Amino acid sequence: MTLVERLAELRVLVVGDVMLDEYWFGDVRRISPEAPVPVVHVKRGEERPGGAANVARNVAALGAQATLLSVVGNDDTARRLRAVLDESRITHLLQEDDTIRTTLKLRVIGHQQQMLRIDFERTPSRQALDAKLSEFERLLKKSDIVVFSDYGKGALNRIQECLALAKAQGVIALVDPKGRDFERYSGAHIITPNRAELAEVAGPWNTDEEMDVKADNLRRKLGIDGLLLTLSEQGMKFYREGIPIHRAAQAKEVYDVSGAGDTVVAAIAVMRGIGASWEEAIDFANTAAGIVVGRLGTAAASLDEVLAQQEISESVVP
Repeated sequence: MTLVERLAELRVLVVGDVMLDEYWFGDVRRISPEAPVPVVHVKRGEERPGGAANVARNVAALGAQATLLSVVGNDDTARRLRAVLDESRITHLLQEDDTIRTTLKLRVIGHQQQMLRIDFERTPSRQALDAKLSEFERLLKKSDIVVFSDYGKGALNRIQECLALAKAQGVIALVDPKGRDFERYSGAHIITPNRAELAEVAGPWNTDEEMDVKADNLRRKLGIDGLLLTLSEQGMKFYREGIPIHRAAQAKEVYDVSGAGDTVVAAIAVMRGIGASWEEAIDFANTAAGIVVGRLGTAAASLDEVLAQQEISESVVP
C-alpha cells in the first residue's frame, strides 16, 4: 500500500478550541486626522479556519480524513466557520452554546504587514462541554488517532477525561498544549509545546543543555512517550528515552509563524497514525512547517508540497 493510499484511509479526530481567522487586506497611504494611526483602505477580505480547525485543515491537506469536534456560539461567525470547513473537506461536529460567541480573530493587513488584530471570544458553558464529551466518546470509536488542540479558550476543560477514554480504547493521543497546567495532559502519547510554552511551565534556561534537562524532566513527570519542542528559526527537538533528536529549520524565509504549531501536530499525527518512525514523522513535520511559515497567516501544507521537498518512501505501512 502506498503512502497516499494509507493516508487516505487514516481517520484523525481533532478536538479543541476553534476560531475563525478573518483577514482584511488593503493599502496604507495616509495617517488618520483623528488619531496618529494609519488608515487602511480595505480592498479584499479572506476567511480561514483557525485553532483546532486549522489543525483539521492541515490533516485534510496532508491527505487524511479529518473530523473536527468543538464548541461554537449560535452566531454568524459559526456559520462562516462551517462554510470554510466544508470548503476544506473537513467533517465537523460543532456543539452550539447560546451563551457564547464563536471566537473570531480579525486581522487588518496593510502592505503585507499586520496593522491590527481584534479578538472576540467567551468561554463555553459546562452544558456544552458535557454534550461534547458524549460526542467525543462516540467519535473515538471510529478514529485511528486523536489530536487535542488547546488554545486556552475553554473547549478542552475536560481533556483529562478525554485522554482517559482514548487510553482505554488504545487510541494514540497528541496534544498541542497551552497554559501553565501541563499535568492535565498526563496520559498523552506526545505533546508539542513551543519554547515559550515550555519556559512558562518548566522555568527559563541559559543553555541548550539546561533546556534539554527541563524538557525531558517534564516529559518524565507527565508520563508521556515523547515531547516535541518547536524552536522557531532553530527548528525542532524531540525528547524520548535516549538522545534528543534535533532538526534544523527548513524554511528559506520566515514570513509568518502563526499557525505553524498546528501544521506540526497535524503532520506528526498523520505520520504516526500510519506507522511511520519517530524520525520519519519529525522530518515530515519539519518540512511541512518550513512551507507554512513562508506564507502570511494561518496556512496548510499539502501532501504534494511536502513530498516535493522530501524523499519519503511510498511504501510506509504500520
